Amino acid sequence: MNRRASLPGADELFRSTAGREERNTREERRPARVVSAADETPEASGRVRHDQKITVYLTAQELLDLEQARLRLRAEFDIAVDRGRIVREAVSELLQDLHERGPDATIVRRLS
Repeated sequence: MNRRASLPGADELFRSTAGREERNTREERRPARVVSAADETPEASGRVRHDQKITVYLTAQELLDLEQARLRLRAEFDIAVDRGRIVREAVSELLQDLHERGPDATIVRRLS
């Protein structure tokens, strides 16, 4: 009787678990592009690999509010997203508002 544990190899550990349809859908997604005032309104990039990074410092209360929003989206609306996706969507909304409303945009009013 062999007492040695049978462990999976590297090929098995690192294989793709996404189905063919899901892989094709993922490959079709593209990162958000830079939008100028003459272009259409910007959209959040959603679930794609992001190559650029920024650091944002939040107060403890802001971070708690963000986490509570994430949990509320999950509990009440069955939307499972991470905090980064929520932030990207919020930024997209503000940029779209700025693009559409210009000087009357919420971000202009709040930062003035």
